[in-house]
Amino acid sequence: MVRGDRSGPVMLHPAALDPASLPTPLLGRLLPAGFPSPADDYLDGEIDLNPYLIERPASTFLMRVAGESMKGAGILDGDMVVVDRSVAPQSGHVVVGVVHGEMTLKRFHRLKNGRAALQAENPDFPEFVIGEELPAEIWGVVVGVVRKLR
Repeated sequence: MVRGDRSGPVMLHPAALDPASLPTPLLGRLLPAGFPSPADDYLDGEIDLNPYLIERPASTFLMRVAGESMKGAGILDGDMVVVDRSVAPQSGHVVVGVVHGEMTLKRFHRLKNGRAALQAENPDFPEFVIGEELPAEIWGVVVGVVRKLR
């Protein structure tokens, strides 16, 4: 267990090296989120969420989000993020960073001056500019988000 964004602990859950398969029916239509359209209910096969969300099980972890610093990115308190430690962070990626020994979820950016920053997606939270005065480590890159609505 490690500490999270001001709101308490973050639980690390390693992905199973050989996760059990749980195929789920996949409807073969895009679901409009705007105006309703007639439903053509037809099955387009099955999807197993494990390989869909987890490409490299040995380097992938699930972490529960605590706090509101990433709500502008659609990542909310209580969500689980899928974090792959083998992905090289690129500017714009949401990452798990380690600042002052504490893990935090932020967007990674390369600045014009060559430095890097960890930026919250909530204006109530500060940006961390990484440098000698504020060393940080990128622990992993977020590759998915899981939210249970009920």
